[in-house]
Parts: sequence; structure tokens; C-alpha cells
Amino acid sequence: MKIGVIVESFREPLFKAMESAAAVGVKGIQMYAVCKDHNLITMPPSERERLKKHIASLGLEVASICGDLGGHGFQDAAGNAERVKLSRQIIDLCCFFGTKVMTTHVGVVPTRDSSPVFKTMVKAAKEVGEYAASKGCTLAIETGPEPIARLVELIKAAGEKGLGINFDPANLAMVLNVNPAKEVPVAGKYIVHTHAKDGVHLRDFNPSDVYGTLDTYDLTPPEKQGKKEEGPVFREVPLGTGQVVWDEYLAALRKVGYDGFLTIEREVGEDPKADIILAVEFLKSKIS
Repeated sequence: MKIGVIVESFREPLFKAMESAAAVGVKGIQMYAVCKDHNLITMPPSERERLKKHIASLGLEVASICGDLGGHGFQDAAGNAERVKLSRQIIDLCCFFGTKVMTTHVGVVPTRDSSPVFKTMVKAAKEVGEYAASKGCTLAIETGPEPIARLVELIKAAGEKGLGINFDPANLAMVLNVNPAKEVPVAGKYIVHTHAKDGVHLRDFNPSDVYGTLDTYDLTPPEKQGKKEEGPVFREVPLGTGQVVWDEYLAALRKVGYDGFLTIEREVGEDPKADIILAVEFLKSKIS
């Protein structure tokens, strides 16, 4: 397995963040297609070419491109035509930058196959997945609010073609309070990319209530919500200090044959670069 990092985690301008990634000793990077500081889709071709050369000059490879587009992911039928169009453009970016993986969140997967929202998500995932496959790429749906088995059901319902999983162990630990290592075999062959992140689950909650969903069936009825608790429901923490049992988790990845990137993600914290450096050393000690 190789170590990577999401360059936006450095909270630096894009070109500078690439240099920081190389300096901390990772092999690859993940970058957002669209974020507040840059837009790879609308970036002038000459600037994209300069960025590609800059990445190569630093001895880095692009592990994946994040195609998160906000909102409810693929749940919104009215907005999916534009989302599918943008996702195809991001797949094209993957080809340009030499990666075979686009990651994204698709929204909370409804619990019922009969849900109109589920059917909407399946349709959009199928469209993007088939385009990805035609380009030799995979749309890797990130683990998060739903059990892995349910995410796999979505992928199968969408025909599997060009679809895979971006396995984030912290999301499973923080949101569902499960041992990510136990979920790896369920994801199995679909894992094409992973995030290296850690966190702790603070109290039980309905993920649909927290993340939002267009399927009201999965929302907890107000009369059953009980007394409202204050404060966060989970917390992201530096790698190795949360609920993810890394030796067990990495062993599970090896067992299913995963040998790709462990891409460090640090979304919070006062000194993300310091946390990333510690994460790199932590992972090196585990995979050496």
C-alpha cells in the first residue's frame, strides 16, 4: 500500500500544497475537482497542463480526484442532469491527470429499494459509472452514513459497471460506531481507494437526521426523537488516536487484496500540516 494525502487538507494554495505533499514524503495526492480555491473543470487548459507538470516534477502521482458537488449528492432528480454532466467532466479530468479513480459522496442511501430517491440515485450512479467504465475509470462512492452492505446494494442495483468504493474507516467508526475492519470484507472487491482518517463516535443518532436526506421515510419522526441532546455526535481526531484499530483494519485490506493508496484526510484541527506529518509517520510504521 502507498501513502497519499488530500492536498486541500494543508489549507494552502493548490501549487504550494503539492510542494507540501512532496515534502512530507507521500507518494500520491488527491485533489478536489471543485472547491472554494480552485475549479479544475473551468481552469484554462494551459494552467491544467502546468499543474500536471508541477505534480510530476515533484515525483507525485494523482491517486484520485474528489468530485463532491455538495447538496444531497445523487438524491435530487431535478439536479442530476447537471451533476451527471459535471461528473463526466471530472472523469475526463481523471484521465488527463492519470488517475483511474473519481471519489464522491452520493447522499445517504435510503433503506428501501422501493424509495423513489433510491431509484433516482441508482439511475445517476449507473449513468456516471458507465461513462467512467468507458474511460477505464471508476466512480468510487465514499463510505459514510449507511452500512457497507447497503452501499453495495446500491452499486449492484446500478449494474456495478464503473462503480466502486472509496473506503473511509473513520466515517464508519464515527457515524455508525462499527469496527471498520469488520466491514472491509463486505466491501471487498469494490474498494478502489481509501481515506486514512480517524475519529470517535460520541453518541448514537440517525445519520439521515444529521446528514440530511430527501427521503423523509428515513428521517426520525419528531414525536420519536425524544429529548434533544446538545453537542457533537462524533469527532474527527488525529490518525491513531481514534476508534479505528489500524493493525486490524490494514490486515483486513490486505486480506481482500487491496494494495492501493491510503490517502490522508484532515478536515479539522489547528495545525493540519503537523497532523499530516504525524499521520505519514504513523502509516509508514504500519505498512513498512
